[in-house]
Amino acid sequence: DGSMVGDRGFDPLGLSKPTEFIQMDLDALDQNKAVNKAGGVVGTITPDIDQVSGDSLSPYSEAFGLQRFRECELIHGRWCMLATLGIIVGESATGVSWQNAGEYILNGGTYAGLQVPFDVTQTSYIEGILMLGVEVLRNTERDLEKRCYPGGAFDPLGFASDSEKSINLKEAEIRHSRLAMVAMFGLGTQALFFNKGCLESLTYFGNSFSGGN
Repeated sequence: DGSMVGDRGFDPLGLSKPTEFIQMDLDALDQNKAVNKAGGVVGTITPDIDQVSGDSLSPYSEAFGLQRFRECELIHGRWCMLATLGIIVGESATGVSWQNAGEYILNGGTYAGLQVPFDVTQTSYIEGILMLGVEVLRNTERDLEKRCYPGGAFDPLGFASDSEKSINLKEAEIRHSRLAMVAMFGLGTQALFFNKGCLESLTYFGNSFSGGN
């Protein structure tokens, strides 16, 4: 509905439409009558679905809420921005395609010339424990605004201290988040179907214009 930063109304599946419940009257159940009429509509109820409960693992009262969708979009977008940057830096520093990084570690590879001190199993446990802690800590927050924009240590330079500047930064972030999610989808598709990393795919794309392929 345009009420949120970056909201353009693009929702072809209608997932963010307000939830509405219809209350129906009871059907007539008189066995002595030839016809029993069905119960009609008594009224409708539109609940406030953007409420945060006390349950840390499932804080939202409704899964299909606009505020929850925005939180998920931001989180996925931020991870994708980190991932795309990490893939580019990682492949540039090591020459190993991102989809082969696990195999490289498994075979005793090095990273940027340094021996990797952990094997795949140990790395998986470390990542699992760290991510579990982060998610539990994040879900202890009950304020809807702070769940998406915690500020504080996550804004060390104080960019969001000015309200007008904060809106522009939120707009820029959601745009970059959406672009990064599309980029990660493209990188995943290239790796899945063609087994090509980011830089290899970029080189192949550039050569297609210069006649190199």
